[in-house]
Amino acid sequence: MPSRSQYALMSSADKNMVLFICFSSAVAFFDFLIYLYMADIVSSTFFPANLDPNISKLQGLGLFAVGYLARPLGGLIFGRYGDIKGRKPILLLSMLVTAGSMLAMACLPTYAQWGLLAPTLFILLRLIQGMAFGVYVPLAWIFVAEHVPRQYLSLGCSYVTASFFVGVLFSNAFFIWLNESMTPEQLITNGWRLPFIVAAVLSFLPLLAWRFINESPFFIELRDIKPDKHTNQPFTLLFKNCRQSIFIGLMLTLIIASITTVIILLLPELIELSFTLNNNLFDFSHSLGIVFMIFGCIFYGLISNYQNFGRILVIGSVLLIGQMFAFYYHLEAGGDYILIMYALLGFCAGIVGMVPAILVQLFPTNVRLTGVALSYNVMYGIVGGLVPFGLGYATMFISFSPALYIAFIGFIGVIMGLYFYHLPEFRKIDTII
Repeated sequence: MPSRSQYALMSSADKNMVLFICFSSAVAFFDFLIYLYMADIVSSTFFPANLDPNISKLQGLGLFAVGYLARPLGGLIFGRYGDIKGRKPILLLSMLVTAGSMLAMACLPTYAQWGLLAPTLFILLRLIQGMAFGVYVPLAWIFVAEHVPRQYLSLGCSYVTASFFVGVLFSNAFFIWLNESMTPEQLITNGWRLPFIVAAVLSFLPLLAWRFINESPFFIELRDIKPDKHTNQPFTLLFKNCRQSIFIGLMLTLIIASITTVIILLLPELIELSFTLNNNLFDFSHSLGIVFMIFGCIFYGLISNYQNFGRILVIGSVLLIGQMFAFYYHLEAGGDYILIMYALLGFCAGIVGMVPAILVQLFPTNVRLTGVALSYNVMYGIVGGLVPFGLGYATMFISFSPALYIAFIGFIGVIMGLYFYHLPEFRKIDTII
């Protein structure tokens, strides 16, 4: 840490900054997931009403997928800007763009009012919001990692990761309330605007504390030192010096993206394809699993650091594989203890909380945001685009397909853990190239 001992305690400013980023991260995930929960309603509002229902559903899911496609582009463009101009300006820009796009979507006319122009504008705003989200997630980890003392790096990043799942939990609760409060007709008429209005308001709220947020000490030091070829060409420096880091970043993101996508977003629907359970109990158990995943993120962030990362990743991956199979064997036996099993699965899946702390240390300061944004968004786009369709198709033939896939991801986690365990020396976070 520039001009600060790595063993220093977190100051009040550090804690406020972490709280600021965590609140913004929870809101950002809520913003991004609106399309998943509102796929049918948004499709009915912005596309012709005389289409086949299955086509309408695909259109709604397509709007959600557009955000994944926009994320790599936004991560690269805005990430490069963040490595050249600073973390704080790009953080403000991503938050303003997200809030503005949410507000604009809430005010859009429908297909019945403006015809094809309405879905065109909606898709354009969705692309813009997806680009902003693409840089926000890696930037949130980096912003925390470059502010807190070294001994809190893993824990600080795990708080941010846990806050993403708080956003998922809030999304579940909000849309349960919304569907119970409004009829489908009311939602299609004007009720669909409410989530976007709430998202816009929540996105603007953190900006009230903006003047208390400082630029990253690492970037300030980088700007003062100004080594040769400092920040003028992050792409060139990245692909010339960090090709191995990019590959490792892709593999670590594969772990994060797969566990999050399957266990948090897809598992309820995949289970319904093969098993019959009480819907109310199952919905509650899914939410309980998310709660325990939040605890798991913080737990793994608390016990891990750059020195024991490999060992903890191996152990955590093995536990996740074992619990995933135990979960599915339990479902096959009737699912009488679904609450306990889902809670244990969520806690084991919290292993994702320890990964970002290593991800941000893979890249030197002057290419960090570009490198993390590239690795994270490219792999997340691949997983988000292929895994839902692939697992959905495979589960129709093999009910254990999600467990097999998570076992494969766990095996990759074991390999990566062994790699870091035997790595003789790890890059320091204040490295510059």
